[in-house]
Order: sequence, then structure tokens, then C-alpha cells
Amino acid sequence: MAAVLAALSGGLSNEANGTNGNGVKKRRHSGQHKFPPISEDSSSNDSPSRKTSAVLRKEYAKTGPLGRTVHYQQDSLFSSSSGWTNYTGFFNLAILLLVVSNGRVALENLIKYGILISPLYWFEFLTADLSLTNWPNLFMFLFSNVSIITVLFMEKLLEQGHFCNRFAAIFYTLLIGAHVTLPAVVTLYIKGNPLYSAFCLGLIVIEALKLVSFVHVNYWCRSARLQVKKESSDFTPPESLHLYPSNLTLGNIYYFMAAPTLCYELSFPRLERRRKTFLIKRACELTFLSFLIVALVQQWVVPLVQNSLGPFSQMDISKCTERVLKLAIPNILIWLLFFYTMFHSALNLVAEILRFADREFYLDFWNSESIQYFWKTWNIPVHRWALRHIYLPMVRNNYNKWLAALTVFFFSAVFHEYLVSVPLSMFRLWAYYGMMGQIPLLFLTDYVFKGGRAGNIIVWLSLILGQPMAILMYVHDYYYENYPKDPVLAGDPLSPA
Repeated sequence: MAAVLAALSGGLSNEANGTNGNGVKKRRHSGQHKFPPISEDSSSNDSPSRKTSAVLRKEYAKTGPLGRTVHYQQDSLFSSSSGWTNYTGFFNLAILLLVVSNGRVALENLIKYGILISPLYWFEFLTADLSLTNWPNLFMFLFSNVSIITVLFMEKLLEQGHFCNRFAAIFYTLLIGAHVTLPAVVTLYIKGNPLYSAFCLGLIVIEALKLVSFVHVNYWCRSARLQVKKESSDFTPPESLHLYPSNLTLGNIYYFMAAPTLCYELSFPRLERRRKTFLIKRACELTFLSFLIVALVQQWVVPLVQNSLGPFSQMDISKCTERVLKLAIPNILIWLLFFYTMFHSALNLVAEILRFADREFYLDFWNSESIQYFWKTWNIPVHRWALRHIYLPMVRNNYNKWLAALTVFFFSAVFHEYLVSVPLSMFRLWAYYGMMGQIPLLFLTDYVFKGGRAGNIIVWLSLILGQPMAILMYVHDYYYENYPKDPVLAGDPLSPA
């Protein structure tokens, strides 16, 4: 008890001296020092919580007005030397202004265009061609199973020693190249619905990346098994090597094809059971947010894009800039909703159905202080695949790290352009240039600004302004090629801008 009283006495003494116990002067806050400091003698036997205002007034009355100190040596709060960091009120103000400004834009949109959201139109659009003969994308996706079965069959032959690894490298290059190229050729020939084509080609690319991972891992297993057989080898095989070649089954490869990952492993972490409540939550999120995204696109984005085609066709710089900034708000909002819908709701839903336990699909990309960190965190499955199957193999083969990183960006740029230009049946390379443009931004955020708040602002600006610019350029070029006599291109908007 004596030790407790001594500690309290020492704390009150530090309070009286304006320090924190280490000799450092404490920052005064509003409401403190209404009365003169309490002396150590008067507080050594009383708890601070028991000091009533009446006692403080009594002590103040003993010293008189001159005993109260008014001025102290201290800095203004906005000075960096003050050490003040609590700006919560300004953050709340920024959020309020954001809500008010976006609310005004939404109200303006409703006044000008009315309610454009039409679920009936969505249904008519999705069911325009119900005949299976008019669904080439469905047939292309079903036909892609030929590549999967062929890879599995070839891996079994390689495991039995019927072919060498050099032959396998050439064969797989041709097979996966055809797997990606043939659907693109068919899409360019039929010129079908761009939305369906983009979805189908996205699945084709995912399958191709998974097949590369499957082939690589099985090649590593064969190489590891050969090293184990060498008596002079110091190689220590991984524990999972005993699962090879029993992993070469239809069930195993199709589980991997359905799993929310691009990187193959001989054994995946699995949950013991499916959580029904979790499944229902993710399914409801996926359904609701998908409808919300489509509604926002129809109500907010489509009118802005249509009314931006004229200024872009006439190259009116001031109006083009105004339209890009106008499109930036709904674009970043829809992008964030899409990110949550895809990387949280959809992938978690699939993972829960398959009892796939690794749920790290993204990290804190919103805190990215550099472009490099953003691309490492916003899409973990793709980042892991690129690191495992492009970057690290090149580094192990004595390639320069920057060349390996440049190769990763190049492959990403090619596939971004593939997923945009092929469904639209035109090649403008805007997506390719946008991805390769991340390289100078990487140097800017990493080596000029060296991260920090400025780096985070640049990351967000690249998302807020870069995406709407690319959208407008692609839509303008698509209209120009497919509807050259459309009055919108001549600067005659469908509705008020």
C-alpha cells in the first residue's frame, strides 16, 4: 500500500512539474491548469480522483490571482515542432464535404437524366441470344477443357519418363499459346457481345496462368526427385514431395482450376467444414453489390461517357479535361465497389464452398506509398503468380532484378490489352501504355518522393485520373469505328452534359 501511495505521490509531483516522469514537458490541453499546480505535500496522502473542485478552489484562494500562471513556452498546434497529431475533426470535415459534394452530383444527375436504371433492360440485354448456336463464348470456354486434360495426360507421360523436359517446354509453349490465341481469333472473327467476350477471355487467361503454374510445380517435383536419387547431393526435399505423382488426377487439377488461386501446390490448406452464415453473407454481398454496380454504371457513367464523345472527337482540351474529372468520381467509386465484390465477396464465397483456407486475396493497398507496393498488395493471386513463375525464375537464372520486374510489367500490360482490345475488336494499346506507364511512376514514388504521403497521393491520382481517361479513349474509338455517323461524335449529346 505504501508503494502505491508513493507512486501516486510521484505521479502527482510530475503533474505539478508539467513533465511525464522522464523530464519531458507535457503538452497542455484545453481544460488543464485551471488552478495552480498542486503541491507534493498537499497531495501525497490523497488520490487525484478524490481532489474535488472545492479543494482546488480552496488552494487557489490561498495563493491569490498572482499564483495562477497564464503563459507558457509552447508552439502553435499547426507548427510541426508542437508534436500535435490529432486532426480527427478535419478528417470528419473532409468526409462530410465528400458526402455533400457527391450527393450534389448525384442529385444533378437525377435532375438532368431522370431515373435511367432499368432491370428489364438488363434482362433483355443478357437474354438477347438464348440459342446455344449464338453463344460462341460458352463453347470456347467448354472447349478450353481440352487444354486442361491434355496437360494432365502429358504430365503423366513425363512422370513415367516417356518424354524429356526440353520436349515438354516446347510442347507446353505451343499448347498454352494456342489456348490463349485461338479464342482471341474466334472473338475477332465473330465480333460478338464485348461484355460476354471479355468475361470468357478473362476465364481463358486465368486457366492459362493456372496451367503454367501446374506445369512448373510438377517440373520442380521431377527435378527434386532426381536430386534425391543422387547420393552425393546435399538437397533436402520438401515434405510435400511424397504427394507426387499421386496428385496427377482429374479431381486434383479441377479442384485447382476452381480454387481462388493462380499458384498450384501439391497440398492446399483446407477448412474442416463450411460455415453457412459466412456463405450466406458473401452470397448476399455478391448479389446486392453486383446490382448496385450495374445500376451506377447505367445511371451515372453511361450518360457521362456518351456526352464526352463529342469533346474527345473535336479534341476540345478544356471540355475533355472537365469530362475526365467528372467521370473520375463515379469511376473510382465503382472501382472500389468492384474490388470489394470480386476480391472479398466472390473469392471468399468460392473459397468457402471449396473449403480453401488461404483467404489472403489482398492487403492494405489503400495505404500504398509507392506504385510498387500497390501492385504487390491489391491483387495477391496475380502478384504471387508473377513473383513465383516470372520474377524469381529469372533471378535464379542470373537475370537482372530490374529486367525481371520489367518483364512482369510487360506481361501484365500485354494481358490487360488482350482483355480490352480483343473483345472490342480494335487495337489502340491504351491499356498497354497505361500499364507500362506505371514504371516511371514507380521511380517517382520510390526514388523521388520516397513514399510517404506524397507517394500515396500519387498512387490514388493514378487510379482516379488514369482509368477514366482510358475508358473515354476506348469508348470514343469504339464508337468511331462502329458508329462513325453517330451524332454524338459530332458533338450533339443525347442529353444535357
